[in-house]
Amino acid sequence: MAPPSPPTPAARLLREYGWDLMLGSIAAFYAVMVPYTKVEESFNVQAMHDILYHNHHINKYDHLEFPGVVPRTFIGALVIAIISSPAVLIMRAVHVPKVYSLLAVRLVLGCAILMTLRLFRVEVKRKFGHHVEAFFAILTAIQFHVLFYSTRPLPNIFALALVNLAYSFWFKGNYLRTLQALIVAATVFRCDMILLLGTIGITLLLSRSFSLLEAIKCCISTAVVCIGFTVLVDSIMWQRIMWPEFEVLWFNSVLNRSSEWGTHSIHWYFTSALPRSMLVAYPLCLVGALLDRRIVPYVIPVTLFVVLYSKLPHKELRFIIAAVPMLNVSASLAASRLYNNRKKTGWNFLYVLMLGAFLVSLGYSAVSFMASYSNYPGGNALKALHEVVSNKLRIPLLPDNSTKEKMVHIDAFTAMGGVSRFCENEYPWRYSKEEGISIEEYQTRNFTYLLNEHRYISGYKCLFAVEGFSRAKIQPRFPPLSLVKAPKVFAHGNTGDPGILSLDCPGCP
Repeated sequence: MAPPSPPTPAARLLREYGWDLMLGSIAAFYAVMVPYTKVEESFNVQAMHDILYHNHHINKYDHLEFPGVVPRTFIGALVIAIISSPAVLIMRAVHVPKVYSLLAVRLVLGCAILMTLRLFRVEVKRKFGHHVEAFFAILTAIQFHVLFYSTRPLPNIFALALVNLAYSFWFKGNYLRTLQALIVAATVFRCDMILLLGTIGITLLLSRSFSLLEAIKCCISTAVVCIGFTVLVDSIMWQRIMWPEFEVLWFNSVLNRSSEWGTHSIHWYFTSALPRSMLVAYPLCLVGALLDRRIVPYVIPVTLFVVLYSKLPHKELRFIIAAVPMLNVSASLAASRLYNNRKKTGWNFLYVLMLGAFLVSLGYSAVSFMASYSNYPGGNALKALHEVVSNKLRIPLLPDNSTKEKMVHIDAFTAMGGVSRFCENEYPWRYSKEEGISIEEYQTRNFTYLLNEHRYISGYKCLFAVEGFSRAKIQPRFPPLSLVKAPKVFAHGNTGDPGILSLDCPGCP
């Protein structure tokens, strides 16, 4: 019998990077289809914009005018902006709209997250086999939140890159490197990662993976270097001496001010957040821990991290998203066991049931994507205003001092719904996010256009409304679930401007 022919380069490439291509394609699809960002991402988004477009002119940076509730570090934004800068420079040279620069930095961030996820996945394959690796990739793909958030510049996502790296070191048996990766995440990007550091660190100490003295020396030296670096960089950017994550820790944990943004019950992470983010992997995770005890020492510290985090009244899914990759490994072990035993009596029914749950999870992720697609009315409204006015009045996109300036006021609701400086156009467009303006005061101000949540404003003509996601509705036909949208952001034009009256717009509903 002739020996089998060696695989072609394309086959080798697909075997080595096929799962990465699948996950990267899904993450890129989410980024392209939903390019805008929400208020939670605003600091890093504005920071990356200012680094790319204002460079060393810190006095022009957005955070000095709108500092936010607590300061955040510039380090993540700085790294992503530097890597993205060649592509952004080319776009600026050919006058491509700035929103494509936003897409560029988001894709760079997504690549960084998926690279660290790949490192973890490779260790999953080495430790548990290629079937478990395959199900790990498939479960990640049919879940919505991890890949959707992977391109979004949240502090939690910057920390997730380091947590994935820590997980890969943990599986590899490089335990001190595991601690170091978590310390960088906690001191620089998300102070709450200290909870994950604590649960994993205590587990490693109890298993005698290293001595207490080794752990103390490693943690202190790494923390001192990281704190020194973030204090140096962020003190320059914020123009005062500061360690951002210490101020966040003080605000959230000591003052407990985070509860001002809403609270949930103590069990919310386990009864709502994790089921929604993991879907079919959530019950499979429990089964995996029962079927394969090798994963138990890894799952318990991660689960304890979520338990400890549940003590804080203010809860959001992104706060515990770092737990999902490790819990997915446990779920993958259960899925792999069902797959390998699918031809045995009794197991075949469970296998078919699992495949059906996979399809249900995929459907839920599709619905989640459609809801998110319609959940950025502010960004869509500003884009529509640019298109309507530029097309109707033929306003050039390039600088032209003979063109009358167009001042757009963006209220807080609109800004939180997808507007960032990446969405702005060049002259003659100008923008204001001035806060505290009453409805009555608008007619005394010299704004050309308004984007806000109010349907009627004296002295202005409502040009159009942009709908956004309102709620999901169950209906007695196919599809059984529909998304209800409602007008969210209204575009108004100043009736004192002659050009406004010539705009032929559908008006507000």
